[in-house]
Amino acid sequence: MSQSPHSIARPNPTLRLAIIRQRYNPFGGAERFVERALSALVQEGAEVTLITRNWEGAPQEGFIQKICNPTYSRFFGGRAARDRSFAICAQAAMAEGGYDITQAHERIPGCMIFRAGDGVHAAWLEHRARGKSALLRLVDKCSLFHRFILKQEKRMLTSPALKAVICNSVLVRNEMQRYYNVPESKLVVIENGVDLEIFHPRLSAEWREKQRLALGINLETPVFLFVGSGFERKGIPQLLSALSLMKTQQAQLIVVGEDRRLASYQQHARQLGLSARVQFVGPQQDVRPYYGMADAFVLPTRYDPMPNAALEAMACGLPIITSTTCGMAARVSAGENGFVCDALDVEQLAKHLDQLAAPSIAAAMRVSARSAVLDLDLESMATKLIGLYRRLR
Repeated sequence: MSQSPHSIARPNPTLRLAIIRQRYNPFGGAERFVERALSALVQEGAEVTLITRNWEGAPQEGFIQKICNPTYSRFFGGRAARDRSFAICAQAAMAEGGYDITQAHERIPGCMIFRAGDGVHAAWLEHRARGKSALLRLVDKCSLFHRFILKQEKRMLTSPALKAVICNSVLVRNEMQRYYNVPESKLVVIENGVDLEIFHPRLSAEWREKQRLALGINLETPVFLFVGSGFERKGIPQLLSALSLMKTQQAQLIVVGEDRRLASYQQHARQLGLSARVQFVGPQQDVRPYYGMADAFVLPTRYDPMPNAALEAMACGLPIITSTTCGMAARVSAGENGFVCDALDVEQLAKHLDQLAAPSIAAAMRVSARSAVLDLDLESMATKLIGLYRRLR
C-alpha cells in the first residue's frame, strides 16, 4: 500500500474522510460522482483520502491517494480474486488510517458508510435474468464473481460497523429493504448532483447546428441521444429494435459510449436496416456537444440506479425515455418531460420514440425536463453529505 505524492497537508481538518473506489474509468458515472464529491468536500475543509487500486488519469488536486494494488491470480479466480484482494487491502487501510468516516463505493465489509452507486447486486441479477435462456441463468448462478459479490454484499449490509447506506435513488432504497431488510433508519437517499451551469439548455444554441453539420444531420431531423457504456445492460439491443419499428423513419440515433462488442451491435443495426439512421461515435471526454444537438435522450436500461448521463441530459433540457428499472424514472412525468416503460417492451419504447419525434413535442418539454432536476445541484449534494458525516462522526 502506497501514498500518492499528491498528498495535501491540512492542519486540524474538520473531518478526516476515506472514500474507497477500486478503479477509475473516465467515462464511468460512479467515478464522476467521486470526483464531484471530492471537490465539494475539500472545499468544505475536509481532508479526503481516496483508497484505490488505480485512479490514473483522474484529477489529482485536493485529496490524498492510497494505492491498494495487491497481486492476484488472473487465471484462478479472475474478477473474484481481483475484488477479494482489493477488499482485504482496503480493509487494512481503513483500520490503519484513523479516519472519522470510511465510505465505500465497493462492497467492503467493515465500512461505516456504503454508497450504493452501483445499486443492489442481487436486484441486478434478477433484472439481468429476464429474457435470458435457462443456460445463461445457470451460468450467472454458478459464477464465482457473482457469488463472491453477493456474499460481500450480505456481509457488508449486516455488519455492525455499517451505520448508513447512501442510496442514490428511491429505487435503490426500496431494493435495500426488499433484498436485505436493511433498517429504514440506515437508508439515506442522496441523489447524484449535477453542475447546472455546465449542463444547461444553452448548449442547444451553441452546438445544435454545429454538431449536426459535423455528423451530416439536418436541423429538422428528430435526433435521439444515447450515452452509456456496457450496451447490453443499458438497453441498446431493445433500442435498435424499437428504432426499426418507428413510424417516423427519418429519426436518427446517436450512440455515445464504448462496448467490447461494438462491431456486433453495428452489424445488428445494419441487419435491421438502420445503417443510415444510427451513428456509433464512441466514448467522448466531452458529451456536451451531443446534448446540445439532440432533441431527446433515451436509456432503456435493464438496471441503472441513477445514471449521470440521464441527469445531465435533463439538466440540458432534454426530455428522456427510460425504464422502470432506472432510478431517474422517479423524475419523469409522462408526457411532461419524457416517458417510462419496461426495459424489454420494445413496442412501447417505439411508441414513445414516435411521440417525442413528432414536430415540436420534444421542444415543448424542455423547460419541464430542466425543472425536474433543479434541486440536484452539486452544492445541495455536498451539504447533504456533510450533514450525514457530521451526524455519524
